Parts: sequence; structure tokens; C-alpha cells
Amino acid sequence: MEWQGIVTLITLFSVLSALALTRVSADLVLMAALAFLLITGILGPAEALAGFGNPGVITIATLYVVAAGLKETGAVQWIARLLLGHPKTEKGAQLRMILPTGILSGFMNNTAVVAMFIPAIQAWAQRLGIPASKLLLPLSYAAILGGTCTLIGTSTNLVVDGMLQSNLGIHLGLFELAWVGVPLFFVGGTFLVLFASRILPDRGGVAEELDLVREYGVEVEVVGPGPLVGKTISEAGLRALSYGYLTEIDRGGRLITAVEPDRMLQSGDRLYFVGAPECASELRRIQGLKPANGSVHKMDVANHQRCLVEVVLGPEFPALSKTIRDSQFRTRFSAVILSLSRDGKRVPGKLGDITFRLGDTLLLEASHQFVEHYRFRRDFLLVSALNDSTPPDFHKAPRALAILGLMVLASASGLLQIMEAAFLAAGAMIVSGCITASRARRSVDLPVLVVIAASFALGNAMTVTGAAAWVAGGLLGFGELSPWVALALIYFLTAAFTEMITNNAAAVLMFPIALAVSQQLGVNFLPYAVAVMFAASASFITPLGYQTNLMVFGPGRYRFGDYVRIGLPLSLLAGAVVLSLVPLFWEF
Repeated sequence: MEWQGIVTLITLFSVLSALALTRVSADLVLMAALAFLLITGILGPAEALAGFGNPGVITIATLYVVAAGLKETGAVQWIARLLLGHPKTEKGAQLRMILPTGILSGFMNNTAVVAMFIPAIQAWAQRLGIPASKLLLPLSYAAILGGTCTLIGTSTNLVVDGMLQSNLGIHLGLFELAWVGVPLFFVGGTFLVLFASRILPDRGGVAEELDLVREYGVEVEVVGPGPLVGKTISEAGLRALSYGYLTEIDRGGRLITAVEPDRMLQSGDRLYFVGAPECASELRRIQGLKPANGSVHKMDVANHQRCLVEVVLGPEFPALSKTIRDSQFRTRFSAVILSLSRDGKRVPGKLGDITFRLGDTLLLEASHQFVEHYRFRRDFLLVSALNDSTPPDFHKAPRALAILGLMVLASASGLLQIMEAAFLAAGAMIVSGCITASRARRSVDLPVLVVIAASFALGNAMTVTGAAAWVAGGLLGFGELSPWVALALIYFLTAAFTEMITNNAAAVLMFPIALAVSQQLGVNFLPYAVAVMFAASASFITPLGYQTNLMVFGPGRYRFGDYVRIGLPLSLLAGAVVLSLVPLFWEF
């Protein structure tokens, strides 16, 4: 091995160390490695930048838009409410959660699925009286396992498929991985249902202490006819929100203050909630409710262009000492006041009769441009938009699901390649109004794409310098290895890498090594490529290896040891399933 190979291995070791031991973001680390390999002449520009034009990377970027369309229309939340139901036991709850999560993750980005399910699962767990810690980590694992069932279920599969196309001209079908992925999902799901309750801690979720946050009163109305009419408070998911609680119902002028969980909702009921500002955002995501404030519907701003904003009144606010009704706030600021908080507490009484005071905190519904317009004006001391507070457009949910179904059908039937079908689906989401062009741009996770694309530079350097062949020779130097033992070695080495660095980086780095091993053994490479796909996704032992594991870490109040206790046996079980089935469907 010449100096280029030695430098490449040192660079690889430096990248792995930086990713595992420092807090420097992965995209900066890998772009620095790409730049170093380019400047030293180890790679030419075409080889260094090949990842940015890889079909798998482009497909991942396009699928972000498709997933965002499903999110903007509330399609995933609609499916979740439909499928979660009201199980009686902890195991029943886990089973009802794992199945829809796995199915959805097979057809859309599993990070998006987990992000949308976390608040739903937290509220569901509170409603059922089950600690959230018993459900959130199985939620992440179910998304990972479900993502392995199809080629588009996880970015790792698309990355490896892209490398197969670039290096060997091999195209995998949409459901080709299902021969291994579906059994793995059912075996892993069964393990979680049987053992998660015993292994995982009883820590509950992160309960918001309402006396420590700005407290608002938020009023909404039950739409009739609608999906909530005829349901009980509990069935509608209103009994245990993450950020607020229902205090009273105004039914035709009659006030119901003792709100029982089995009380039936009627059309036109006005529900009064007390809670943190995020409570209003939570209520926006429940189909069948609308703001009770009539001024909201008079805004000249489309539903998908609105968000929730908090403002603090400054000394130059023009309506100080005036009531909200007399202030003409909506006309002056093109925004509607939903609630008012003073000294951290909600102000009792009718909203229109409250008099503005210096320092009052208002919760507004406004356009996305409101923050930019008023951030530096002296009317307000502070202007802050709430994250992810745009209300879903539930009327377009069937449209978004139809587009997803057509994309899957076109790809599965062989009519279009996955990348082509994804492009058409993303375009259809924008043209049909499921998502705006600006939000489609913002939905693309650029740092993740940079990490994946820059990883290709390291993989290419390992191949062209002979470093991959040298590592493969070292692996085979332990003795005469059978193809199956080499497959197991590749699988567990990839699985170890993915626990320390990102799953996509692990796949890209192990691909050339697996290719070199198969070439030196003189056997078919495809089983090794598939093993790399599954091993790179099978990150269960640490919260760092897979983004969904990290997403549930805080909400579930988990500790590092929790992942090891349940993730280690699950990883070994997954390895046994994959190594048993891969040789049956892809011959050496």
C-alpha cells in the first residue's frame, strides 16, 4: 500500500474519532475530510464530489419533500389516531403502536414518522396511564425495523443502492429487501412486545410544570359535522395533552366546569384549555377543532401560511391601557390575539375586555412574515415564533396519501425508477397544494445530505488507494474464511461502526471493504451489500447511532444504559435473522 492509502486510513481514523469523541457536527467533519483528500491530490474533483450526484442521495432529498407534504396535511396524524385506538394493557399499546409505525416507516422517512408520533404517543400514554418511557424507545426501534422493509424506508438503503448503481449497474427493486426486512420487523416487533415492558424503566414522560412557564387560556370550538362530534373527551385525545388541560366547556351558554373524561362532545361546544403556549399548537393538530376566536377566520392569510407567535408588549405599543376589543389589533398588525399572559399567569375574564399593560405576553396567530416585520419594531420587546405551529390542512390529507400510494405503485410495478417516481411525487405535492414551494425547500435537511454525499469521498478514497483491499486482506488474514463467516464479519463490523458514527457514513465506509472481501473470496457481492444495508440500519445499542434514538432520549427520560439493556439483545437477534435469511435469497 502506497502513501495515499496510509493517508486515507489516517483520515478515516481521524473522522471516526471526531464523530465519536467530539461535538463537532458530522457535516463539518466529513466536508473537512473531503477537502483534505481533494487538496492532497488523493482524489480528483469528480471522485471527491461524486456523492453529490449519486442517485441515492438525490432520491433522499426528493423524499424529504414527499414526507413534508404528508406532515403538512396531517396525513400521518390522521393515520395514527385511526390505528392507535384504546388498548387495555401495556403490551396491547406497544403492539398497536409498533405496527402502524413500521408500516409508515416503510414508505416515508422514519425520522419524520418518529417526529410526528412523539407528541401523539406522549398524549396517548398519559390517556392510557402508561409511562411514556415504555413506548418511546420501542417507537424508535419500530421505525428503524420498518424502514428496512423497503428500498425507500431508510436513507441507508437508498445510499447503498446508489453505490450499487454507480459501481456495478445493479438496481434493487422497491420490495426486494422485504424478503429479509418483513421477517426482521416481525421478529424484532415480537421481541419488543414481549420484553420492552420488563426491561425499560418506569420514568414517565417530561411533564410540563405549568406554574413555571407562561400560562395561557386557549379557546377552541368543536366543528360540526366533524370527526369529534359524538366522541368522549377521552376518545378525542383531549383529556391528557402534553402542554395543557381542559378546564371547562361552554355548551350553548351553559358552562360545564367539571369535565369528566367520558363526557360526549357536541357540535358547537366551546372548549377552554389552560396551559403553555405549545398547547395552542397541539390543539391546531387535532382534526375537528377550530379557534373559537371569530377574528381568526377574518385574516387574509391562507391556513398553511400561518403560525403561532409570542410577543411581549413594549413601552411604545400604541394600545397600552386600551382593551383588546378597542385596540383594533387585527387591523393594525394583521394578526389575531388568541390569549394573553401577565406575570406568567393567564388573565381571567373575556379576552376582549382585558386591558393591555406594559410587559404583557400575547399569543398570536399570524403569517410567517410577522416575525420579520416586527422583530425590530419598538411596539414589542420580544417577537418569537413557536416551532412547528402551522396548522395542518386536513382536507388535503387524502390527496397526499393518494400521491404517496401512486409513487409506491409506480416504483413497485417497475414503471418508473425510484428516483423518477420520487421526483414526480414531490412535484405533485407542490402542484396539488399539499405543501408550498418555500416549505418544500425548507423541508430538505441539507446537513444530512452533506454528510451522506461527503461520505462518498472517503469510500472512493478507500477504493482507489487500495486501502479497502488492504483492510479486506487483513480481515481474511485470520485464516481460511467461508463466505458466510465473512458475511457475519462484515455485518457485525458495520453494526459496530453505526453505533459510533452515523448510519449512512458507516454504510459508505463499509461498502468498499465488503466489495473487496467478496472479490478476494471470488463470490457474489450482492449478499454483502444487503448485509451492509441492514447492519447500518440496526442501531439499537446507543442513542447516537441513529437519529430517531436520539429524538426519544429526552422525552422518554432515558439513560445510556437503557439503550444497552434492550438494544444489545435486539441487535444480536437482528443479526441472527439477517445472517440466516440473506444467503437464502441472494446466493454467494
